[in-house]
Amino acid sequence: MKKSLLVALLTLGFSWVLTSCSSDDDNNNSNNDAIIEEVENIAESGDWIITSFIDSNEDETSHFTGYNFTFGSNGTLTATNGTTTHTGIWTITDSSNSTDDDNNSDDDLDFNIFFNVPDTNDFEDLNDDWDIDTYSSTTIKLIDVSGGNGGTDTLTFQKI
Repeated sequence: MKKSLLVALLTLGFSWVLTSCSSDDDNNNSNNDAIIEEVENIAESGDWIITSFIDSNEDETSHFTGYNFTFGSNGTLTATNGTTTHTGIWTITDSSNSTDDDNNSDDDLDFNIFFNVPDTNDFEDLNDDWDIDTYSSTTIKLIDVSGGNGGTDTLTFQKI
């Protein structure tokens, strides 16, 4: 009788631990999914300009002056200044399980930008899996900590 009771209590306790861990993970994923959806909706809600781009401690904001950025709901990214248009892709992904993550945050979300341009083009500098630093309905601030030299790049979009 004592053995059966001990086995039942151990089984119950083990089941509770497994269920508790799973619940925490599910809530984190649900929270990240909700944040991803919110930031996607914000990005898709209009046109944006770059108000700050710091690349390896150099202010390169002026390279994008006059460009309006449109984040399409189909994942297309368009930057145009009236005469020149660059087309790329964008996504937001949950990289909390990534082994090459730039920071130790458990809820790291990446704002991925890719323009298919030569390495010498200014838009190539925007190609990255940026971490979402902060966001609002009018501003999206992104950050990237370089794994090589430890420098920090920042990119800020402002809704127009």
